[in-house]
Amino acid sequence: MPKGVTVDERGRLNNFAIEPEMYVEQSSIGFTQQAEQLNGRLAMIGLLSALAIELLTGRGVIAAFTNGLF
Repeated sequence: MPKGVTVDERGRLNNFAIEPEMYVEQSSIGFTQQAEQLNGRLAMIGLLSALAIELLTGRGVIAAFTNGLF
């Protein structure tokens, strides 16, 4: 059979049914791989900073900010 020719369920030729090419555009907003990597890295930096403040001052992060350490 030539390209672009299809047969329906009754076996009849349909010369006009050529399906278009389908594609999906990638969005640059939302839950993208780059955004999730950045969020994870910033969360790790924040956790390590909170741990360092607690180790250096002997108090938690909230206590350090409320008592005027920073």
